[in-house]
Amino acid sequence: MNPTIKTFPTTKFIGKNLSFTYADYRAFELWSSFMPRRKEILNTIGSELYNIQINPDNFDFNPNTPFVKWAVVEVSNFDFVPEGMETIEIKEGLYAVFNYKGDQSNAAVFFNAIYTEWLPASGYELGNHPQFEILGEKYKNNDPNSEEEIWIPIKSKV
Repeated sequence: MNPTIKTFPTTKFIGKNLSFTYADYRAFELWSSFMPRRKEILNTIGSELYNIQINPDNFDFNPNTPFVKWAVVEVSNFDFVPEGMETIEIKEGLYAVFNYKGDQSNAAVFFNAIYTEWLPASGYELGNHPQFEILGEKYKNNDPNSEEEIWIPIKSKV
């Protein structure tokens, strides 16, 4: 597990969001409502999809602790927001970027290794900015050859 440390610039997004828990994981519902409508967003930048997760302060990863998940695309501005969609802006922040290959069956194990093995040994702490995945050209839903970038917010230990 060897991430790249990168600064993500302040970026604007438009999409949809839902609040749920790991015990009641509703990402499929979120993405199913977003994907048929994504072409309504007129001012997109690039073709990547972003799966953003906003955790509450001091998130404990308890299966019943709610968080907010967003299905979004990057945009140049918020001049036109389709009805039923919302805006979110991620402020510039430091991230550990991991490349994940495979279908979703091993994702939970991969994330667990990031948080329980890599992070404690890294010299960083978990940051309080959003975590997200970039689903680019190599992303193929539930395909063993799928690839995505996982961006974990970090900050230097004080």
